[in-house]
Amino acid sequence: MPPGGRNQDEALHELIILRHRFRFIIMKYLRRTLGTSLALAARNFPAVILTGPRRAGKTTLLRQRFPRAAPVLLEDPDVVARAQADPQGFLDDLTLPVILDEIQNAPHLFNYIRSRIDAAPERFGQWLLTGSQEAPLMRGVTESMAGRAAVFHLLPLSVEESPRVSPLRGGFPEVLARPAAADIWFRSYVQTYLERDVRAVSSIRDLAAFRRFIGLLASRCGQMLNKTDLAAPLGVSVPTIGEWLSILEITGQILLIPPFYENFGKRLVKSPKLYFADAGLACHLLGIGSESALRGSPFLGPIFEGFVASEIVKHRLNRGRVRGLYYFRDQQGLEVDFVIDDGNRRLTLIEAKATRTALPVAAAPLRRLAGAVAGYDASAWLVHAGQGGKAPAEALCPGARALGWKNLHAVLEQAP
Repeated sequence: MPPGGRNQDEALHELIILRHRFRFIIMKYLRRTLGTSLALAARNFPAVILTGPRRAGKTTLLRQRFPRAAPVLLEDPDVVARAQADPQGFLDDLTLPVILDEIQNAPHLFNYIRSRIDAAPERFGQWLLTGSQEAPLMRGVTESMAGRAAVFHLLPLSVEESPRVSPLRGGFPEVLARPAAADIWFRSYVQTYLERDVRAVSSIRDLAAFRRFIGLLASRCGQMLNKTDLAAPLGVSVPTIGEWLSILEITGQILLIPPFYENFGKRLVKSPKLYFADAGLACHLLGIGSESALRGSPFLGPIFEGFVASEIVKHRLNRGRVRGLYYFRDQQGLEVDFVIDDGNRRLTLIEAKATRTALPVAAAPLRRLAGAVAGYDASAWLVHAGQGGKAPAEALCPGARALGWKNLHAVLEQAP
């Protein structure tokens, strides 16, 4: 029996009950920015593929945007068995358009779907596919669906989509619907869905060690990735840490932000920085369950920084853009949390501070980097927690402006 004295079936049952209890509330307020891009893609591609972590709202979004499409859950063992035993017969029985949910559980279907698309290439928006394991799914897309499918990635809700999103609770729809049950939900999420994905993409047998690894990783939020440092306290090898990190990245649980190199010659800092894709999950793993606990936590800064990182990524992915997010750190110790670049010689530099007061001294790294990026049009912003995150944009010092995190999306609209 896993830690906590509960088995996986009990945790799954608990999460299913919560899911049904929250469904009405979730459906009332869930409006996803990515929906516009999905609708456009469905008018121009035979297939639309939506990846992202479990419970981020992929199926709900597709059902709302495409109400005529019938959902088929490829996690039901009987359904998967039928698809494996007779793929052609299984597809013949479907009524198009169709939502094939968690398609990575039946990857052999890609070839058969491709054949049907090629037989009627003018029929757009007929195949709507979701998956919670990005790497296996993308292998199927690359091998069978290239040029036939538009691919999108959905993370949990953003601040732009719901005012309930916060550094403490994150953006999972069910958590925001009933924040009082957040701890129960996250515990069940980790114990069931996350561990089920782990088993699906890896041969890991010691799930207890993997769970300790996840908790340790939460304490490293905002740090440059050091696999040796992670391996030592767990008593595992560095290659094992690499495998475990890949699993979390494949299942959409972490963000690895690379350093910005463009036109700066030698860079000694080459490791990515690590964040959780959902700040609420990171808080849960660190035992932070209230706003007061978060404010008094030594992890407040890293959690807030990771929250800002996820908001930037969500904003860009929700508009069908490439992630384009980096951090900067040079040999002399100059460091800026985030650099947004899309290759048009325009940069948006962002420093995230969990303080409620925006001080000009905090913008010093932004100003130094903005002055060093010759040939770029760079804007500099300090994102902070003033006025509960609602602080409006204001001039902080020459060359830098400040605003609260709830207004970050306004800056991102202007970003390249």
